[in-house]
Order: sequence, then structure tokens, then C-alpha cells
Amino acid sequence: MSSKPYKGFSPQWYTEKPPAGSYRSILKWGDPEFNKVPKETLYKMIKETFHLTDEDFSQHRELGLEQVQFDLPTGLSEEQLAHFADIVGADNVKTDDYSRLSVAYGKTMYDLLRLRKGIVENVPGAVLYPENKDQIQQIVTYCDGQRIPVYVYGGGSSVTRGVEAMKGGVTLDMRRHFNKVLEFNETDQTITVEAGMSGPQLEEVLNHAQTRLGAHRAYTCGHFPQSFEYSCVGGWVVTRGAGQNSTYYGKIEDLVLGQEYATPVGAIKTDAYPARATGPSINQIMMGSEGAFGVLTAVTLKVFHLTAENHLKFSFMFKSWADAQAAAREIMQGQFGYPSVFRLSDCEETEIMMKLYGIEETPLNSLLRMRGFTEGNRCLFLGFTDGERGFCKNVVKNVKRICRRHGAMYLTGIPTTGWEHGRFNDPYLRDTMQDFGIMTDTLECTVNWSNMQQVYQTVRGYCKSRPDTICMTHMSHAYPQGANLYFIFIARMTELEEFTEYHRGILDHIQKSGAAISHHHGVGKLFAPWLEGYLGTNQMDVLRALKAHFDPHGIMNPGGTIGLDLPEEEKRYIRPKW
Repeated sequence: MSSKPYKGFSPQWYTEKPPAGSYRSILKWGDPEFNKVPKETLYKMIKETFHLTDEDFSQHRELGLEQVQFDLPTGLSEEQLAHFADIVGADNVKTDDYSRLSVAYGKTMYDLLRLRKGIVENVPGAVLYPENKDQIQQIVTYCDGQRIPVYVYGGGSSVTRGVEAMKGGVTLDMRRHFNKVLEFNETDQTITVEAGMSGPQLEEVLNHAQTRLGAHRAYTCGHFPQSFEYSCVGGWVVTRGAGQNSTYYGKIEDLVLGQEYATPVGAIKTDAYPARATGPSINQIMMGSEGAFGVLTAVTLKVFHLTAENHLKFSFMFKSWADAQAAAREIMQGQFGYPSVFRLSDCEETEIMMKLYGIEETPLNSLLRMRGFTEGNRCLFLGFTDGERGFCKNVVKNVKRICRRHGAMYLTGIPTTGWEHGRFNDPYLRDTMQDFGIMTDTLECTVNWSNMQQVYQTVRGYCKSRPDTICMTHMSHAYPQGANLYFIFIARMTELEEFTEYHRGILDHIQKSGAAISHHHGVGKLFAPWLEGYLGTNQMDVLRALKAHFDPHGIMNPGGTIGLDLPEEEKRYIRPKW
């Protein structure tokens, strides 16, 4: 909920628990009991930007309160359903409408708009809840023989249509049973878990390792995506995801040591050594495969000492995006160590963050103006450290030195605390604003420092070509050679066709600019039309050859996943120069 009551008109935000069995109970982000509404300053900015009045917020749009009900056959025979029941037990096979739809969509705006409108398509015929890897291998082997498509659902936070059952079949829901710790090795500092374990479950075990695992101290995995509370280890791995602390801990491909998959050609299990020179890495080949090669069943991850007491927080305000970029590059190339959280907002996002985290209402905002940090130009940089105390102090000392040399004003760690407090629950704002026709969605890409500004201008130029559209941009994962650029667009939009056209236009311009089309969201079926144009046909042929080996009958996540069975007419080519 809002931290303070509105002084003026307050919209009747829908903050009730969604009705059981409703479309809203599927589309709503996270905890059904929790809601978040904009602060009054943010609400006023939204009205001004979209030329709205209080009257426009007096009546909800499509809330999705209707009960889930549709008429789509399962496509599975009674004999096939009975066989699945023999494998996992009758209680672990569901064919009712709600169960089927609940695992069909992710959390991109395309999914949420369909749910609000009661549009049901691409649902599995049955949902299976496996209890162990042997059951999963039996399911995959049987489905391969019967030519039944197999999909996998984990946390459900996909923003690429990664879980959508385009060709029916069955979906394996990993949340119910498949979330156990298989092994903990404190000597090696590794943990092996089942792929359905959620982020909070993993951190709960590691943070209390002394009592839960018999360890000598507490640990962390260090992987905290914004979807952390509603994402799972398997989803992180198969999409090559990144957490908000990745600048220190690394992306998921830096954290994974070993994997095990159930595939149509049998089980694949890699070792868990920290390095090897034994030909191309099967670990790296399987990561990012998004269920197209097989079902990920187990993952061995690095773990780290939990040093929450060494979160040394900092924040700075720069006078311009150019100054901020220059400082960011110098920090990442300084060779004194990296901050854990590294978030730099452009001027448009900075003004919204000032409202979102209450800075605009404090004396600090007046002080910033007095010192020449003006609205529409200033850029907010915030972060904190992880690791050994001396290391953390040295990182902060050097960050401060570099930022001040580039004209930044130190803001203490207070803005970072505000961001940290809301970093996992900001997605709840999407639901309340979309209730009144205000849409929020995201796209992100990877750039080098040398082409960052060109990509930034190209993509934002298109985003802002749509009238009355907010486009916030930040970098949140940084490297000595470059960073990601993360675009958040907010628009008054309620129709699928309008969203699809705009979303495709952004991806076209990301590709046109030369950036990598995804840094950590993955590809799924939504970004798939752009993949071959980005990689080139020779590299796509390698992926197709792998698909042919692991999944000769094409049953694993079919329907366009990472572009492997995409019709030629759906591909959007911008040919690379090489």
C-alpha cells in the first residue's frame, strides 16, 4: 500500500485478494494478500504525462475477476492420462481449466492483457507434478514415444513467453514437490538442489546453514533477480538469468558448476569441477536452452559466505548521463574490486525514482537544485558492497573517489536503503496501474562501453517516438567491457495489437543498434524471431544440430522456443556484418 494517504483525490485502487479461481489470481504479481499503489507524487506525474484527470481513475478497466473457464480439449487420450498417473500418482495429474491455465502464461504484458480479457490459448492438456528425477525421465521418454509435447513451469515469472504450451501436451509444474536440497559440500562451498527450488527457499536454507545443513557458518548464493520471490533455480539456469547483485557474484552461468537433465535421448549429467579443458563446455551448451533440449532436474551452485553486515551502501547524483557513464566505466575498469549492486539511472528514471522513494519530498531535493543538479539532467547512481570488510571498504573508497572526480554529489546510503526496501515489490505497482489502463513492461540488452550511447539513443529514440510514453533506462549489471541497458516503458495502452506492434518495434531497434537482444531475460518464444538475425545462420545451425541430437522428435518446449522451430516468415532479420 501507499506509505502515506493522499492529500487530494485518491483512486479506488483494487487491493482486495483476487477471487479464488479467477483470471486475476493468475495475472496478479506475487502474494495475493499484498498490493502496492503509487505515491501521490507519482500518481500526479502519471496524470500529467498521460493527460488524465481524477475522473479517469474513478472506474476500473478489465480487472479479470471472472472465473477461469474455457472449452479447449486436452488432446490426450484416457490411456495416456492413466499412464501419467501411473508414473506420478493420480493426485499429481490435473486436467481442470484453472490448473491448465495457471501454468500456461508468464508475466510479460502480453500475458497479463490476455488474462484480463479472458483470452485462453496455448494451454497444456494436463499438468503433472513430478516428485523426483526418475519420474521426470520416465515422462520425457514416454512423451517422446507418444510424440506428446513437454513444457516446464517453475516460478512463472518469464517475460518471454517461455512457458507457453504452444502445441498442447503436458506441462511439468516443478513447484509442488521438486524443491529439495540434494547435497551440500562445505569444503567445496557448493550446494546441489532440485530445479524447482525457489529463490527464497534456497536462501532460507543457506542463510541458516548451521541448523539446516550442519555447516560452520551462514552462506548465500548471491543470486537475487527482481523476480527473486517468485522465480526458481531452474528458471535462472535455463534462461541464463542475472541477479541484482551480479556485478560482484556474477550471472547464473558464473555460479553454476554442474547440471543434470532428462532428455529424450537419456540423462545428461555434467561434473561440478570449477574449471576444465575437455572440449566445448556441455554446461554452457545446456544453460540457456530453455527446455528445448531437455528438463533440468538438478543444479550444483557455488555458495558464498553471508556477509550482510558488510553491505556498505552508497548513492551519488551526477549532473548528466555522460558524466555518470564515464564514472561507471572507470569504476568497472579500476581493478580495485566491484560493488555488488551497481545501478545507474538515466535522467528520466531518476525523476521517477525521486518520487517513488520519497526523495523529491525531502530537503535533499532543494539542496540538489541549489548545487546545479537539475531535473531532466541529473542521474542517480546507487549500490552496495558484498564480501570481506576490508575489501568492501576499499571498494567504497574508490567508488567515492571516482564519482566525486566526475562531479557527483554524495547522497549517503539512504536512497539505496529506499531502493532495497522496494526492490522485490515494485512489480506490484504494475497491477494497480494497469487496472486503469496504464501499462508497464520492460526490455533489456547488452552493450559495450564503446557503443552504449549509440544503442541508448537508438532504442530510446524509438520508445519516445510514441507520444506520451515514459521510457526509463538504467544499467544494473556492469563489467569492465560494458553493461546491460534496461528499458522500462510506461504507456496508456490496453489492446494486444497496440502492445505487440510497439514491443516489436523496440526489439527491432535493439537489434538495429547492434546490441545483444537479451542480457538476462532469455529468448523464449517472444524474442525468438530476432535471434537468427542477431546470431547469424551459421550459429543458429549449431543450435539446430544440438536440438536434433537431444530432441530428435521435437517434443521439448516446441512452438518457437529460441527460434528452433520458427517458420521462416516469422523471423525478423537484420543480418550481422560478419
